Parts: sequence; C-alpha cells; structure tokens
Amino acid sequence: MRYILLFLLFGNCSVMAQKTDTTFLQKLMQAKPDLFGKVLNHPTKNEIQLMYTQVNRDKKNKPSFKTFTYNLNAKRYFYPASTVKLAGVIFALEKVNELSQKGLNVNLTMVTDSNLKGQTKFFKDATSENGKPSIAHYVKKILLTSDNDAFNRLFEFIGRAEINAKLKKYGMNESRILNRLAIGDGGEASKHTNPISFYDGDKLIYSQAAQYDDKEYPLDLTNLIVGKGYMDSKDELVNKPYSFENKNVFSITDQHSMMKRLISPEAYNKNERFNLTAEDYRLIYTYMSKLPTESDYPKYDEKEFWPTYAKMIFYGREKNAILDKEIRIFNKYGDSYGFIIDNAYFVDFKNKVEFFLTAVVQSNEDGIYNDGKYEYETVCYPFMKNIGKEIYEYELSRKKVNPADLSKMKMDYGNK
Repeated sequence: MRYILLFLLFGNCSVMAQKTDTTFLQKLMQAKPDLFGKVLNHPTKNEIQLMYTQVNRDKKNKPSFKTFTYNLNAKRYFYPASTVKLAGVIFALEKVNELSQKGLNVNLTMVTDSNLKGQTKFFKDATSENGKPSIAHYVKKILLTSDNDAFNRLFEFIGRAEINAKLKKYGMNESRILNRLAIGDGGEASKHTNPISFYDGDKLIYSQAAQYDDKEYPLDLTNLIVGKGYMDSKDELVNKPYSFENKNVFSITDQHSMMKRLISPEAYNKNERFNLTAEDYRLIYTYMSKLPTESDYPKYDEKEFWPTYAKMIFYGREKNAILDKEIRIFNKYGDSYGFIIDNAYFVDFKNKVEFFLTAVVQSNEDGIYNDGKYEYETVCYPFMKNIGKEIYEYELSRKKVNPADLSKMKMDYGNK
C-alpha cells in the first residue's frame, strides 16, 4: 500500500518536462526514516550523492530516460576507488578494436614487461583456463571481483593520456584517471606505463613501447583535504589532514553517463557510442552480472567471494542473502577510504523492471584515513542495500506504457 501511495505522489514525474528532478529521491527516503533518517540528517558528513534513471520504452523497445538526483555536486570530491575500472574495461576493448588490423584480439597472450624501477612484469596467469594473461581474462577478473592487478594491466595497455582523452571524447569532463590502484601509484611514476607485447602462441603479433604522459589534468574540486589524521606507509599515525589531491576522480554524473551509454547504445547517435563489437558488449554484460560462484576461470573461494559479493546496491554485503533468480545487476562497485560507491543497471526479467542507479556514501567517524576503520557494516552497506531495494519496490509499482523487452540482457552464465 505504501508504494501505491508513493506512486500517486510521484507518478506524474514521467510526464514532466525532461529535466533532472532533484526532490524525488529525497522524498522517497524521507518516507522511510527508519532506513534513511540518520544519513539524511548528515548528507554532507556521509558524502551521499545519488542518480536514478527511469527507463521508458517506445513500441519499438527504444529507451528514453528520466533522471532524478540527490545531493549531486561534481565539485565535492569523493574517492571513486574501483569504479574507475569500468572505464579501463571499455577503453581497453576500444583500443583492441582500433588495432584489430594489426592482428590484435582480446584472447591473445598479453605479456607485460617492465621499463623502470617499481614496475612489475607479468607473463603467466594461473587463474585463466590456459594459464596465460589476456585482455579478455583481465576484463573477467575486474568485473567479477574487482581485481586490482587486472585493472593496472589494462591501465598500462591503454596509457594514461588515452584514458583521459577518451573520457573527454565521451563528454565525461568531471573526471580523470591518473593512477594504478592498490600499489601506491602516484607522482612521476604514474605517468609511465610498461612495455607490452601480444603473442599468438610463440608468434609476436603486436608490441607496444613504454609510454609517458606529461600532461596534468587539473579539476576545480573541494573536499580534497579531509579528516584529522591518517596512517602512513609505515602504518604510523600522522596527525594532519589527509589529502586526496592528484588522485583519480570519477563523478557520479560521469559514472551514470558511462553506464547508460554502455547498456543502451541504441539510445545514442552512432558517433556517440563506444567503439565496441557485439562480442565486446556480451563479454562486459556477462561478467558485470555474473556471480563469482558461477565462474570456473577464475575459480573463487565462496567464503571470500560469496554470490552477492559485488552487488552492494541491492544486497549490501550480506553473505547469506536470498538470491532472486529473475534479478540480475550489471554493475561496477568501489570501496576505499570509507567510501562505498556502486554504479548499476538493474533488471528483473519476470516483472520487466529496469533502472539505473549510481550512489556514493561514506562513513569515517574517527576522522582517520587509511586505517581500515570505517563504518561500512553499520552505515554504508545498509544504505546501499536499502536505497537499491526502495527504488526497486517503487519501480515495481510504476506503470509503463510499453513493457520492456529485456531479452538482450539475458546472458549465458555457463561456467567458464
């Protein structure tokens, strides 16, 4: 009954002028103070930003969008963590397509060498079926469990300059990707990328020299200097605010835009679409929505990577969550420095429900960064679970003129 009332209250939004609505999400959360009261009282403290997009289909199943936001502020910095990996996946596959005439494909063995002190080599991958690293296998590992090394290898293949040029190309002007992840990459070292070669058996197909990016990518941001202290590389407390200057930036608006363009290329002009093949889309869609327990290569320990491990925006981080087999979530999440971010496209095949939802929330009560002590379990994960479920329940009640044909998003999850 509550969702019927909510629909009557908000249902006319879909026929309003096509502009971003900034009140719907706030009212939706205010209607459930037991779930959202604490974070609504501290929207800045918890760094909440939300974008939700309804999808409406015409008679030919072509989608159109209506977007709603809460507390959106592209200038207020949040650490995007692993959400930048989706850009790495897309731009790496684009680069393969751009080099296809040279014989490059995603299944060739990718050998990463080193050129400078601190760089690492990579020749074998025991988690792949043939024991060798490849673009396709890195994509799988990134999308299944957010593997850091896999992203770093794609970052090195694409090159820092090209990654940021591609962001600009697709109108993602509020973002920059400067660093590898989880290795303390920064400063001059982050401007250098490794030499890489691709092989078909013992035959060299393509070789890429080490690259250097001398560009800077300034952005006008606030909230870069935060907290009252941080743990340094020696695990010692430094009683000074922590700085996020010169780190990756991936705004909620740009993340949301990337996901819509990825999932619904037909809604964009041909020159605005990603340069991906039908096989590329299927590779991404499959492993964005596949569960770690459905994978043989890599094979994951279910205690460490349970079925809903990567699906925070609907399941939180509950290890024993009950799975709905009709629901698939195509997403890329991130978590670091107390920030939890999820960028998702949600599908319920039985009820023909679909929507986009991108969210960030943070909790760091002691104001100490890099200490691993954040309120993920009590604040962040519950918020992600609850906002996903509330939007889903609302979508179940929302009437659509034309039921969605979602067959394009049905993937083959056979174990591989």
